[in-house]
Amino acid sequence: MRPALEVADIFRQSGPQYRQTHAGELSRVQRRVMSAIELCRTAALGGHVEQCDACGHQRIAYDSCRNRHCPKCQSLARAHWLERRHAELLPSVEYFHVVFTVPEPIAALAYQNKRLLYDILFRTSAETLRTIAADPKHLGADIGFITILHTWGQNLLHHPHVHCVVPGGGIAPDGERWIACRPGFFLPVRVLSRLFRRLFLEQLRRAFDTGSLRFHGQLEPLRDPRAFAAWLAPAAQAEWVVYAKPPFGGAEHVLDYLGRYTHRVAISNNRLLACDGHTMQFRWKDYRHASRQRTMTLTADEFIRRFLLHVLPDGFKRIRSYGWLANCHRAQRLATCRRLLDVEPPPMESPVPPEDYRDRYQRLTGRSLRDCPVCGRGHMVRIEGALPDDAPGILPRAPPDPTHVH
Repeated sequence: MRPALEVADIFRQSGPQYRQTHAGELSRVQRRVMSAIELCRTAALGGHVEQCDACGHQRIAYDSCRNRHCPKCQSLARAHWLERRHAELLPSVEYFHVVFTVPEPIAALAYQNKRLLYDILFRTSAETLRTIAADPKHLGADIGFITILHTWGQNLLHHPHVHCVVPGGGIAPDGERWIACRPGFFLPVRVLSRLFRRLFLEQLRRAFDTGSLRFHGQLEPLRDPRAFAAWLAPAAQAEWVVYAKPPFGGAEHVLDYLGRYTHRVAISNNRLLACDGHTMQFRWKDYRHASRQRTMTLTADEFIRRFLLHVLPDGFKRIRSYGWLANCHRAQRLATCRRLLDVEPPPMESPVPPEDYRDRYQRLTGRSLRDCPVCGRGHMVRIEGALPDDAPGILPRAPPDPTHVH
């Protein structure tokens, strides 16, 4: 069932005023994201007419924007990505979830230097995991893992952090043994935290020394080397939050878990509660108070501002693989892991022939886009390839089935 309220509704209602009020603050990418979300599944993007072959019910199926920040356009991309990951699972291995976060002051600087500091976050968290795992005092093995960037907290404020999904073991230095973690334990988080802090601050100082950092607004005084050093000093003493969540129930649960993280956007439509044109409300989980469910009320202007905090730079990769899961030698190294674990390789799959997006969606998700929403017996069949100029029911917001995806 389609949510009663969508991010697109708020953008369409309050976006024009927001653009006018904040004309000098919006980047080209943010403007493009706003337009994509506003136009997604509307007549502006075109579409076609479908009719049920049993009861004759007709509907207009508008095309999707496919923008990676759009809450409505992630399900097929997520399913496609997870399908490709399925063959990489090691069924006899425990999997762990490790999260790396940065202190709030650095998060503010990261917003003004997204590409640079998000890259540093990726690099240093990956180097931390690989370095500690390779240390014979801990695991003594070469590991592989997937890292996913999120930039938001439940309240939609800027909170950059990475989620790492790591098999609980790795390849011995001689390449002839699999070294497994202790059951239920991956690596000591305190050791991870200290090394991560050192590596991140080293690269941040290097970025400052090479003139790579930008400073605007309240951070402008940090252009001065002494001011920057004084600002950074407390971060070198603070405890940086790195935590490991309990291991998954097994490899079969990893894909379900990954699916909740890989293609998320700042807020889903299902969390939105109400909007009257001036203020809006959404549900959020307060992790500082036992994960209590709360309701937050914001002006529409502030909601749009917070949503746009999380627009990524053009072409920025927010899902990356490292170690023996890195793209350059993944197939060869995974074959080594399976040999050491005495695990059968997955069966060779024949190439999937070209298929309609609806067939692909059903194959990947198990849900049909063809079933008639009225009679439930028939299938929706395309009867017009393009919307005629006088097509009835062309609305600012499309009326098709909520799972409709292009």
